[in-house]
Amino acid sequence: MTPEATLARFREYMVGPTRFMNLLSCFELGLVDRLRDNPGLTAVKLGDAVGVKPDAVEQLLQLMVKEGFVAYDEGSGAYSLAALGDVAEGDLRRALAYMNLIKVVALRQVYYLTESVRTGQVVGLKELYGFDGNLYGAVAEHQDLRDSWLTLMNRVTANIDPWFFTNIDVPAGAQVLDLAGNTGLGAIHTYQMKTSPGLRVTTFDLPEKEEECLRNFREHGVEEHCSFVGGDVFASIPGGFDVVLIKHFLDMFDKEEVFRILTGVHRSLNVGGQVNILVPVYPEDITDSDNYNVDFFPSFFLGCTMGQGGPQKLSTYRSWLEECGFTVTKAVTKDSAEVPPDVIPVQAILSATKTA
Repeated sequence: MTPEATLARFREYMVGPTRFMNLLSCFELGLVDRLRDNPGLTAVKLGDAVGVKPDAVEQLLQLMVKEGFVAYDEGSGAYSLAALGDVAEGDLRRALAYMNLIKVVALRQVYYLTESVRTGQVVGLKELYGFDGNLYGAVAEHQDLRDSWLTLMNRVTANIDPWFFTNIDVPAGAQVLDLAGNTGLGAIHTYQMKTSPGLRVTTFDLPEKEEECLRNFREHGVEEHCSFVGGDVFASIPGGFDVVLIKHFLDMFDKEEVFRILTGVHRSLNVGGQVNILVPVYPEDITDSDNYNVDFFPSFFLGCTMGQGGPQKLSTYRSWLEECGFTVTKAVTKDSAEVPPDVIPVQAILSATKTA
């Protein structure tokens, strides 16, 4: 890459945050909805409809026209949806859920990324919310963070779980532990998708999750088959399980903590038991431009959620499992062609057995 090309790439980074917020503001102000309902509105009529100056409408829609999202008619001065008009409503809601998470959880906190890396703590949460800790503790106290984070996480879980459960084995009548299972959605999906006589699924997470988790079990009619155990994975993991599920969790930690989790899981499993891990992964060739995990997750984990952690390559997770006494039986990455083009995470499954 020439110096000129390198600087041109810098320019793409420079305009990234402003371009992001310009697009999202057009949705938040209701401009896109108005154009969907009434194509051919001028900036004056759009401004009147959403309560902002027409001059600001014109400014925001410049980028939308440049990108081909919106069309502009020079003769009438009217705007209408172009490429955006072809996107299905459900797909658009999914993309906007990601964008809302980036705005609420990431965009403000990542301003303090450098300080977070230096201290190993999420400095943005302290500066913006007066909260000492990580995002997963902050969501319990701050509704804006919880609404943004939980909305997307539930959507991600609902979308990825069918693929996950299709690719893992849960023996009939197994005793299953959903490690760090939050408020029980994963346990519910486990029972629904792997139902068998005697199957029992236990959600293991911090004690404060119990009330909401049990309520979710009752609302889904699985309270006789699912239970909750409160605790801390770094203190003690309950034992006697045939299967342990670890989903959306290992990537939150650095290597030392991952090893503590995996060795604790090894102790909790019966001999012959299996751990099944769902985790976003980096491509083996880190220069792969089609995988955006590396574009997003380092800043997200270090600056916005944990002050540590981040995904690894599939081969790295495989070697870590083996070092912790497991025999890996499956390692598969989701086909990127099956991932919606607006979705950032590329997920992988690793299954491994505890041998004698």
